[in-house]
This record gives sequence, structure tokens and C-alpha cells, in this order.
Amino acid sequence: MSRDIALPDEAATRALGQALATRLGPGEALCLSGPLGAGKSTLARALIRALTSPQEDVPSPTFTLVQFYDGPAFAVAHFDLYRLSDPDEAYEIGLDEALETGAALIEWPQRLEGRLPPDRLDIEIAFAPGEAAEGRIARLTPHGAWKDRPLEF
Repeated sequence: MSRDIALPDEAATRALGQALATRLGPGEALCLSGPLGAGKSTLARALIRALTSPQEDVPSPTFTLVQFYDGPAFAVAHFDLYRLSDPDEAYEIGLDEALETGAALIEWPQRLEGRLPPDRLDIEIAFAPGEAAEGRIARLTPHGAWKDRPLEF
């Protein structure tokens, strides 16, 4: 069952990323979708810093396609699939391996054409209608191991 969370500003988006970091485990993925500028990278950056270090340099993997980070509990890989032309490319650059040893954040998961990890939380971020310029809504939809977890943040 999906749950909508209001994100009135960038601080709320970062707070959601930090909260999700406490629930994410090895073998699991967070799939971030939404239009350009919706806040996917802001959420991903906050989550990665919560899992590694507040000072962690977290560049967007738009051109490198993937960035890897070592956390004290497990590794996390940040994939940006925007530039992929074939779903197989995500697996060629290490999506399976990332999930074997750690967790994955996947921006633009629709590029996988349905070949999504089974244990995942889909997060669709949209601009909130009629809200201030910063207002967003995140729709969280759990799959696999995420289905039994409370989505209260």
C-alpha cells in the first residue's frame, strides 16, 4: 500500500532521506523517480551522508552512471540511469553486485523497463500542486522486504 508524504521544503526532503537510511539494509534498493528538479538527488545525497559521513562528497552520478560509497554497516551504490539506452547496461555497471554486498539507490528506475530489484521501496517525487515553489509530495510504495515495514516518517 502506498503512502504519500508532504515535503514542504528541501529540509523535509533531506530529513526523509536521513530517515530512510535507518531502514535501508543490504540487498535492498530505493528507486527514485520524478521529473528533473523534483529533489531525487537531494534525497539521495542526504541518505548517503546519513549512511557514511555528514561530510561525504556526493556528486551526482549523471555522467559516471554510478558512484560507490562505503558505510560502516554496508556499502551503498548510487545509480543514475537517465542516460541508459538499454536496461542491461545497469547490470553491466554493477547493479547486481551492489545488491549482493550492500544497498542501491536508483534514480530513473523506469530505464530498467520493469527489471527492478524485488526488495525495494519506490519513491516518486512530484511537485505539489498549488504549493510554494519548494513544495513536493513523495509517494512511497513498498515491495518485497519493504512491505512489512511501517512507512511513518
